[in-house]
Amino acid sequence: MSQLINGKEISAEVKAEVAKETAELKETKGLGVGLAVVIVGNDPASRVYVNNKKKACEAVGFRSFEYALDENTTQEQLLELVDTLNKDSSVNGILVQLPLPKHIDEKTIINAISPDKDVDAFHPVNVGHIMIGDYTFLPCTPAGVMRLIESTGTDVAGKQCVVIGRSNIVGKPQAMLLLHKNGTVTICHSKTKNLKEICLGADILVVAVGRANFVTGDMIKEGAVVIDVGMNRLENGKLCGDVEFESAEKKASFITPVPGGVGPMTIAMLMKNTLTAAKKQAGLI
Repeated sequence: MSQLINGKEISAEVKAEVAKETAELKETKGLGVGLAVVIVGNDPASRVYVNNKKKACEAVGFRSFEYALDENTTQEQLLELVDTLNKDSSVNGILVQLPLPKHIDEKTIINAISPDKDVDAFHPVNVGHIMIGDYTFLPCTPAGVMRLIESTGTDVAGKQCVVIGRSNIVGKPQAMLLLHKNGTVTICHSKTKNLKEICLGADILVVAVGRANFVTGDMIKEGAVVIDVGMNRLENGKLCGDVEFESAEKKASFITPVPGGVGPMTIAMLMKNTLTAAKKQAGLI
């Protein structure tokens, strides 16, 4: 039986670290930290995420600026708001909640956010820095995954690491972060052949494919560390990950639950990125 990696506990540790440093910055430097979150339209899942981010800001002592825009907001209007926030010194981080309505081009909006305030680390400048290992910000979910792996005491160096999924948000940056820690990394995707055999060779398996119970216990090496990034809702309304938990936990040494694994880490790392942005903008790093 495997040990559960408790994302709630570890995310609370990260937020406590951020809160402590935020209080110290205010006391010693008179520096406040502010995060602006922009949501366009009424997507229920996006609204939940935005509310959670607002609560996290309160918990760590950040100012939270929310901009809830009508779904008919034009791309030009959104670009104007981003430009205003780029110039506002009280805003250290800017997050535009995705997905955006279809008439707005996500790439254009992401590219308009100042790289210094891009706390999602989606801007091409920040993506390039991640590629070469010279980064200020890390994408929140992959950074959270690395913290979870670290919590198990596992040294990534020399390990066979398999990432299932090649999205720009998780899969690709996740592979780069494991590589920076000297893991030997394989990225798998929908065109990968012999997926089961590849997974069975993985000491560390990160699954971010967006398909419920996609990875089963017979695909997991005995003693592997398994990180499930997926969040899927079954027909009965229950949440589950991309890994079939019951069979997987019999093989893994460590495994993340869903919910309560990777999810809480994403927002905790967003708080960390926003604090880093504030320090950088103040010339402290």
